[in-house]
Amino acid sequence: MRFVLAIFICLFGIGVANATDVAGSADHPLIPRYEGSEIVSYDAQEFTDYRLMVAKAAVYGGLDKNLDATLPLEGKVTRLSYRAPADRSVLEVFRNYENALKAVGFEMVFTCEKDACGGRNFNHTIAAGKLYSLYGEYQAEQRYLAAKLSRPEGDVYATVYAVMNKSGGGPNANRTMVQLDVVELKPMEEKMAVLDAGALQSEIATEGRVAVYGILFDFDKADIRPDSKPQLQEIAALLKDSPDLKVLIVGHTDAKGALDYNRDLSLRRAKSVVATLTSVYRIDTGRLTAVGVGMAAPVATNRTEEGRAKNRRVEIVEW
Repeated sequence: MRFVLAIFICLFGIGVANATDVAGSADHPLIPRYEGSEIVSYDAQEFTDYRLMVAKAAVYGGLDKNLDATLPLEGKVTRLSYRAPADRSVLEVFRNYENALKAVGFEMVFTCEKDACGGRNFNHTIAAGKLYSLYGEYQAEQRYLAAKLSRPEGDVYATVYAVMNKSGGGPNANRTMVQLDVVELKPMEEKMAVLDAGALQSEIATEGRVAVYGILFDFDKADIRPDSKPQLQEIAALLKDSPDLKVLIVGHTDAKGALDYNRDLSLRRAKSVVATLTSVYRIDTGRLTAVGVGMAAPVATNRTEEGRAKNRRVEIVEW
C-alpha cells in the first residue's frame, strides 16, 4: 500500500493534508487527495445507508425523485468535500482521481459528464443539504464517476463529483470543487435483543403494543433476513399461547427517503411478517393485519443513525 501511495504522489499529483483543512477532517486512507487541495467539509458515519447514483438523473427534484437511478448500499460512509488549487480545471482534477482509483483496483460502475449526467437534475441529486452551497447550480462542467473495489473484507464503493464554481464568491470562487464519497460495505452490529414470548405478552398487556427489533431486512428490501428466525419464533409462541389475541403487524421506517415510498416499504415489510407467521408458523390469517405507517410514528430523532435505527422497527399492536 505504501508503494501504491508513492505512485499516486509521483504520477497522479495526489497530495497530503493541508493546514487549512476543516477541523476534525482527514483523507480517506484508500484515496489520497489531489495535490494542494483543502478539505472544506467532512462527515463520517460508522454505519448508515447510501444511494449510489449509477445512471443519468432523468427527473428534476433531487435524489428522492431519481431512486431508480441508484444502487442502495449500507456500511461505513465517509464524505469529503475538497477545494482544489487555483487554475486547475475540472477535467484535470477528475482524471487524476479516476486514474488513482483504477491504479488500486477500482472498476468503473458508471461515469458521465455535463448534460449527459442529466444536467441540473443530476446536480441536485448531489448538491443536497449543506452541500448545495458548494456544488448547487454548477452543473455546466460537472463530471461524475462511481467505482467499486472488490476485496475479501468487504467491497468498497467510491464516487467522485467535480464541478467548477463559476458564480459563487469567497475562497471557492473559480475553483474546482470535488465531492468524494466512500462507502465501505459491512454488516451492521446487531445490538437489539430478541424479546421472548413472555416479554412480548407482558408489554402488550401493559402498553397494548410492543416494538421488536429482531425482525431484520436488508436495506430497501421487504424480504425477511434468515437471522430474524429467533424473533419470529417468539412471536409465534406468543400467538399460540394466546389463541384469542388478534394483532396488527405495523411496519415503521426512518425518515430517509420520500414519504410515500417509505409508507409502501413499511407495508410490504409488515405483509412479509404476516405471510411468514401464517405460512411457516401456521398462525390463523384472521388474527393478523399488516399495516405500514412509514416514518409517521418515530420513537427517536431521525437526525442520528442511533435514532434512525430505533425508528426502523416492527410493532405488534393488540386490537
